Amino acid sequence: MSANPSKNSTNKSTPLSLYHLLDPEVLANPYPLYERLRTEAPVHWDPYLHAWVVTRYADVVTVLHQFSANRTPTPEHFAAMGLAELGPIAQLMTRQMLFMDGAAHTRLRGLASMAFTPARVEVLRSHIREIVEDLMRPLLRAGHMDVINDLAAPLPAIVTAEMLGVPTSDCDQLKAWSADFAEVLGNFQHNPDRASRTLKCVEEMTAYFRDAIRRMKTEPREGLINSFMTAEIDGDRLSEDEIVANCIVTMVGGQETTTNLIGNGVLSLLRNPDQLRRLKNDLTLIPSAVEELLRYESPSQHTARICPEDTELGGKQIRKGQAVIAVMAAGNRDPERFPEPDRLDLGRADNRHLAFGWASHFCFGAALARIEGQLVFQAIASRTNNLTLEPGPIVWRENLGLRGLTSLPVTFNEELSTGLVAPVLERPESACPFHRSA
Repeated sequence: MSANPSKNSTNKSTPLSLYHLLDPEVLANPYPLYERLRTEAPVHWDPYLHAWVVTRYADVVTVLHQFSANRTPTPEHFAAMGLAELGPIAQLMTRQMLFMDGAAHTRLRGLASMAFTPARVEVLRSHIREIVEDLMRPLLRAGHMDVINDLAAPLPAIVTAEMLGVPTSDCDQLKAWSADFAEVLGNFQHNPDRASRTLKCVEEMTAYFRDAIRRMKTEPREGLINSFMTAEIDGDRLSEDEIVANCIVTMVGGQETTTNLIGNGVLSLLRNPDQLRRLKNDLTLIPSAVEELLRYESPSQHTARICPEDTELGGKQIRKGQAVIAVMAAGNRDPERFPEPDRLDLGRADNRHLAFGWASHFCFGAALARIEGQLVFQAIASRTNNLTLEPGPIVWRENLGLRGLTSLPVTFNEELSTGLVAPVLERPESACPFHRSA
């Protein structure tokens, strides 16, 4: 970037730009900036990011539905920019379904989504409940926890390891890689200081999944890796490079979104004690509460697309090939779509938020994230009293697109009951198709 806009982004005299998200105070609360963009320039050319920024709900839907996701630079593009050392990162990302359109995207997504159908994921509910119970039991005895590091991070790390078909004993390493690679997916500025760390992360993840594929050939076990290896559509099968690339994007997406949903959601409840009381008094609100927490503090804040042809949007002319940043978190606070959008309402009706994206790129792990979130919030609401945030600053991760906290220390009293969670979300259960390994 050639310039850095001044701070105090809510000041009418300062230039409008998503670049303000780099300011700590804006990162802590980006919603006034989003409101200003949505009100003053809902389709806005951002000269600092050299991209259009779209913030109204209806316009965000249009961009997600009609614009191209094929936006990641190729190794050749990086070389032309004098960044040839980033070639391995580009090589990996160009094979990920997240950055594909049309037939190529349909092919990969079709193979991957078979492991994440709502019906198949629902079978895992009782097993995920057991994982939640295992994590919560010592925390309840202690009367305090760091919501992020004790619960929100380890739960999806364990579940993701099992979904992939790798040992859960590797979940700490998977989480570390996930956090590193998420910096590439979530930030729109290039940080040369992180390049070597990201390259090392890509190298290690690639080696790990290649090794997992080799082991799977002689010792098959259920999971997404095996599904990728054996799936076939009209005689077409995935290459090893495609399997590795999409295991990585599934691993990252499966962890980061859920970790942020849980952490952001607990903080939102602490900041809205009336809604926490409401939830404790009526656990049937759990599914609705998860949707509202996703809308209110979206784990995924924005994503980029490429304009496929000259298009008019919001009275502005967007040229073919120009980048467009769709700010889902701004659309989720659009008063034209959500009455009183800045109010947390766990019983909100007609809550079709944008937190999981839209259309063909709607998050195929959404059903799994929802179940994990439901079970965690049910456990917290039913088994803790006097949930209190410990004194100290709230620190948000410096990831502009994937919004989450670095830690969230809380204290509480255990609510004694006959079981960890009340059975308000029971479903017919059958044997878990995945097994846990030490």
